Amino acid sequence: MNIELISIPKIEDIRGNLSVIELDILPFEMKRVYYLYDVPSAAERGGHSHKEQKEFLVALSGSFDVVMADGKEQQTITLNKPFQGLLINQEIWRELNNFSSGSVCLVIASAVFDEDDYIRDFDDFLAHQLISDK
Repeated sequence: MNIELISIPKIEDIRGNLSVIELDILPFEMKRVYYLYDVPSAAERGGHSHKEQKEFLVALSGSFDVVMADGKEQQTITLNKPFQGLLINQEIWRELNNFSSGSVCLVIASAVFDEDDYIRDFDDFLAHQLISDK
């Protein structure tokens, strides 16, 4: 699957830890940053794929699961460390669920919002994957 867990540099100090996301740890230029918070534990976010956009997800606080599919396999990764992020490349279906209380999901995206880049129906995603594989 076209994903990767990436370590974020962590500077440890008795006053608290500091992590820095700079351009050199991401394989794309940052175009948009947003975050999810106050998500009820039973709620799901995501439920889409991108045709071109790549995203880097970090659990700044708490934890949540990222369920991904590429049309051939499915994989679930739990994000729960603010010094580790998940790179999700284009054409990967993603659903975020199982949010812990107080969790915050930071998303760094390779593109500004473009509705035409989204595939929001799983059956359409699978059809798109069949066309892409040819």
